[in-house]
Amino acid sequence: MTDNYDDLLNLPHPTSKKHPRMSRLDRAAQFSPFAALTGYDDAVKETARLTDRRVELGEDELAALDERLRLVLTWEGDPPLVSVTWFQPDRRKEGGSYVTTQGRIRKMDALNRILVMEDGGKIPVDDIVELDSEIFNRVE
Repeated sequence: MTDNYDDLLNLPHPTSKKHPRMSRLDRAAQFSPFAALTGYDDAVKETARLTDRRVELGEDELAALDERLRLVLTWEGDPPLVSVTWFQPDRRKEGGSYVTTQGRIRKMDALNRILVMEDGGKIPVDDIVELDSEIFNRVE
């Protein structure tokens, strides 16, 4: 049985002399779904992103934290290595996250109540919830 189109099956694909051939990626993009609500997916992801609530420390905890900070800042010799856990507020929504930074404190900006670390990082003193260092084991 012969078909009327048998003679076309083995012919080369026609190529335009004016227009270059479209890549497979561009051809596939023609059939991709249309995003009618631009930014909607990003808004849904942002709403679903979880943040932590700030924990308020009690008076005893604040006093102990102040004592530890004073000890680190007045330490004689090379600045000790410290681990600081602090609350970093979220820029987009209510809440934030707890971040632990390790390093050495270069100085404390008492006017702005900010710890300046040797690597240039800045930590607001009022956001610190925990301060740990090996020097606390030596003193206590």
